[in-house]
Amino acid sequence: MKKIFFGLLAGASLFASAQTAQRDSIPTNPQTQQNAAQRILSSNLNQQGLTVGGYAEAHLNRATGENAKLDVHRLVMLFGYKFNERTQFVTEIEFEHVKEVYVEQAFLQYTVADNVNLRAGLMLVPMGIVNEYHEPTTFNGVERPSMDKSIIPSTWRELGLGVSGKWDAASLRYQAYMFNGFNSGTYNPDAVDVADRFTAKLGGKDGLRGGRQKGAESMMNNINFAGKLDYYGLPGLRLGLSGYFGRTQSDNAIEDMEGADVGIAMVGLDARYAYQGFTARGQFIHANISDAKEYNALYSADLGSALQGWYLEAAYNLLPIDKKQQLFAFARYEDYNTHASVAEGTVKNLKYDRDEWTFGLTYKVAPGAAFKADYQFKNNAAAGSTTTKQLNLGFGVWF
Repeated sequence: MKKIFFGLLAGASLFASAQTAQRDSIPTNPQTQQNAAQRILSSNLNQQGLTVGGYAEAHLNRATGENAKLDVHRLVMLFGYKFNERTQFVTEIEFEHVKEVYVEQAFLQYTVADNVNLRAGLMLVPMGIVNEYHEPTTFNGVERPSMDKSIIPSTWRELGLGVSGKWDAASLRYQAYMFNGFNSGTYNPDAVDVADRFTAKLGGKDGLRGGRQKGAESMMNNINFAGKLDYYGLPGLRLGLSGYFGRTQSDNAIEDMEGADVGIAMVGLDARYAYQGFTARGQFIHANISDAKEYNALYSADLGSALQGWYLEAAYNLLPIDKKQQLFAFARYEDYNTHASVAEGTVKNLKYDRDEWTFGLTYKVAPGAAFKADYQFKNNAAAGSTTTKQLNLGFGVWF
């Protein structure tokens, strides 16, 4: 059935009035950077019809004392359709690790007025940099920053409704949405042992990551709010302020129980800068979790009452600026802790207090194609822990 569906989809892209999205120019100016959805929306402004694009990345990872692992990490097909001058649809269909299929985005956009767009559907939560700009040729490093996986967590998308647009007079881009939230956990009333009836989806090691519902028959009994402001008024600089506030979702049978869900208040600051061959970026995220004590007692979990992380990265293009190809040498330091603080009754696990150094090269051989290589040093604060060293090789494409 899947083969038939994607065959028809591919056929439609050949015979419909389709046009390929403009090629990725790999801009070094963060003020003009677009992600996949933005490029799809802007690529067919002058005519109706179908727009097709995609991105992909393949990796080799070898950590200390382990065999090398090879993986086609993701292959994503992008489709956009313009119904008229005001109405567009965008979707991303993603294959992960060859065998897993996800819908990463699927939203309808209606332009209410100049720089005011109404959106509804499965959308990215606007938090940080990589969650919105995660195409493989838009960031350095074979893997995405680790704190973007554990704290934010990338790729974070949920079903919702909201508005987006720009206010050029103030050099601001804005987004404001209502979403369903993370899933607290599963409830099985038929389990013989009471302790087995509750299975947590949130926890100390991976924070909120396991609670992402991803638009797959998502349940909702609490509305969550997310928003972001991006400022681009200074040459070469882009600043972001993000916020996410609400509560997790819980099964209807237990939603009135103490600890069935938790409150989340997350704020983020990010910055990107470029000048000639030099680029830099940084990010800070803090998430406060209320009712963590009650949640951990009910679900037998170790969720922290605060999660926090940050990173700084600098890169320089070693090739002449007038060359089409680019060779960036970069260094990134990140520090993140999913047990930044814990509620009474939960023991702080120092293994969750982690830091990483990443050094590497990104060779952009053509617009939309890059080879990558880096070496990482990973540490945690637990007594007696040793540094994990990891070699990563890979390539990424975006078209």
